[in-house]
Amino acid sequence: MTKEIAVLGAGSWGSVLASVLDENGSHVRLWSYNEKQVAQFNETHTNPKYIKNYTFSESISAYHDLAAAIDGVDYILFVVPTQVTRSVARQVAAILKDRNHSVNIIHASKGIEEKTYLRLSQVLSEEIDPENRQSISVLSGPSQAEDVVTHDITLVTVASDNQRAASEIQDLFMNNYFRVYTSDDVIGVEFGAALKNIIALGAGALYGLGYKDNAKAALMTRGLAEISRLGTSFGANPLTFIGLSGVGDIIVTATSTNSRNWRAGNELGRGESLEAVIKNMGMVIEGVATTRAAYELSKKRGVEMPITSAIYHVLYDGADIKETINQLMTREGRSEIG
Repeated sequence: MTKEIAVLGAGSWGSVLASVLDENGSHVRLWSYNEKQVAQFNETHTNPKYIKNYTFSESISAYHDLAAAIDGVDYILFVVPTQVTRSVARQVAAILKDRNHSVNIIHASKGIEEKTYLRLSQVLSEEIDPENRQSISVLSGPSQAEDVVTHDITLVTVASDNQRAASEIQDLFMNNYFRVYTSDDVIGVEFGAALKNIIALGAGALYGLGYKDNAKAALMTRGLAEISRLGTSFGANPLTFIGLSGVGDIIVTATSTNSRNWRAGNELGRGESLEAVIKNMGMVIEGVATTRAAYELSKKRGVEMPITSAIYHVLYDGADIKETINQLMTREGRSEIG
């Protein structure tokens, strides 16, 4: 049976995931808060601000009315920025409750909520009543939207506490170029997804400062170590961090010029202010807010995260980026393991 799916968030990743689902035979509704974007999408079937030179299927309809977008759907896929996920979920919850409707919830955003330090599955579970949700799952992995639209081979993971739901979502997304694995480690997948953006900021900064591949490899490897330390302190499976949503996502996000976080770090390394970088990007840079949340969370948990700490001080304390990176890369010697 054809599934009815609402994709909330018409940025690059949301619109491309909508396209994957449409290609696989689902009936897809793409929601955006931006009325002009919705009108343009429905008239031209394009989304040029986010995905250039690509025409979407005419069978994908864009919506500005959230209630209409989720009316009677089987699945709701959240792909909105991390820091607005709660507010959108709250609106969705009210609509579902009013209509006495229960759906499967998926999210494909990558971040940690500021102040609460919650992962997004936790945010969604707080806002959407149990009687209105059958499951909550997360889709993550090394997946640049610009490559997915060209049908580049892409491997991702869907993690859920409900393995029936994970298998069904795997079937929804799986095709000959978009390959999906399942996992029951929601904690590990969400921490890997969120924290790799911090490492991407650092990798971009290294490039902007003139460092080469050796320095990048060092930062990525030690970044993976501190991501694993924080994630496992919450009960994540350490093996998750050497999988797609861990090392896989770090590789693509910390090396690709398509990565907003890498580009933001690169501009910071070249001497641009954070304010100028955010303005120039014109899109959400998830790693900026996640850096603050992860830094504060690491202090609360007593987990050492030197890369996160260094980037935090650059972003929020005005620390000199060249001096800070130099101090980070010349720390005193210690054992690699332990």
